Amino acid sequence: MFSIDQIVTVSFTLFAVIDILGSIPVLLSLKEKIGEINAVKATLASGVLMVAFLLGGKAFLNLMSVDLQSFAVAGSIVIFIIGLEMILGIEFFKSDQDTKTGSLVPIAFPLIAGSGTLTTIMSLKADFGDYNILAGIVLNLLIIYIVLRSLSYIERILGKAGLMVLRKFFGVILLAIAVRIFKSNIGTL
Repeated sequence: MFSIDQIVTVSFTLFAVIDILGSIPVLLSLKEKIGEINAVKATLASGVLMVAFLLGGKAFLNLMSVDLQSFAVAGSIVIFIIGLEMILGIEFFKSDQDTKTGSLVPIAFPLIAGSGTLTTIMSLKADFGDYNILAGIVLNLLIIYIVLRSLSYIERILGKAGLMVLRKFFGVILLAIAVRIFKSNIGTL
């Protein structure tokens, strides 16, 4: 049922895709525009989206006549592109910057639980158990909450250079994870 190895892998994968530390500059900018970010509201909304996609994503895929392995391969390509974004500093995916709805849009969706995160969750289902993915989601939600609550403090500690190093490091990890997911699912198509 629960596997520490799987939980760790899932947690790090989601942590890299969500890139909450790399999002700190964006979050700080949004905080200036909208006032205070409601950490509880943003974390809960993100969690609901991720868990809903974990539980109902397969039925949704079946409705669209897409098998899990094909989605995993497609998801690995998206993860690969996100990794390239992190390493190269190029933005392939543009997000809406409408701040009128505060903590829900664009923070909970698409910044935290965006297409990359939801695609990753479905891609992980091809290789990992649901309970392990759920545990990884919960661990990431805890990290998200802590980061949202302490944005200014984290920025002072890491500085711009520290945030850039973390972003590049997790970009490389994402590339490796994307290749592994692609390789493990391409033969099953």
